[in-house]
Amino acid sequence: MIGLGGLAVDLKVAILFCTRLPLAHRDAIAGGELARALWALPIAGALVGTLGALAYWVAHRLGLPSWPAAALALAATAAATGCLHEDGLADTADGFGGGRDREHALAIMRDSRIGAYGACALIVSFALRWSALASLAGPAAVTLALVAAHASARASLPAFMWLVPPARTDGLSAGAGRPPAASVAAACLLGVLALAAGLGPMQAVIGLLLLLASGVLMGLMSMRQVGGQTGDVLGALQQVNEILIVLIAAALMKVEP
Repeated sequence: MIGLGGLAVDLKVAILFCTRLPLAHRDAIAGGELARALWALPIAGALVGTLGALAYWVAHRLGLPSWPAAALALAATAAATGCLHEDGLADTADGFGGGRDREHALAIMRDSRIGAYGACALIVSFALRWSALASLAGPAAVTLALVAAHASARASLPAFMWLVPPARTDGLSAGAGRPPAASVAAACLLGVLALAAGLGPMQAVIGLLLLLASGVLMGLMSMRQVGGQTGDVLGALQQVNEILIVLIAAALMKVEP
């Protein structure tokens, strides 16, 4: 049984993992510590989404139109995370798109240089999120969409790690290990609550179905391409999930400023 102190440590570890925010921690984060803290990923994601929403609100108050305001919101979230998940998306696109076999794909994913597949994936990711946010009806809708998207996009990552084995014996995902079932369940519950609160019940159901589909497809692709999941694959999954939720918000949300 984890007390309030343990929950607070888990939350701090999740925020340190997901963001560049300068929180003090006694030691380097160990793999088991990270695995236990994965339940708090949706909360860390909600914080990232809130920072993006704050940037949008400031831009809106300064009189900027929705398109540059949405771009500044995305820039704020990317700065907050250090482009952690964008990097994973680019590496995964390069590895899956250009790898001749499993070992070659893993080697490409570990290479810090970006290739054509990765560049195109980033362009598509930013273009879809930017246009979706810019099309929303004002700062209130953007806030709800960003918080719901960033929280729920990370909520499925513990379940993905629990179900799909690591592709490597080293690296971030392998070092963290399989998360506890309680952490997986808590993260999923928080993700569902974030979707329902941010988008509404009907939109949340649609979002859950799409997140489930993206997880299944990513799992199948990962097993086929590299024999499992890696930290880069988790980053790519987060990006796909975030895109799906902001697109649902753009299509179905009707919230006035």
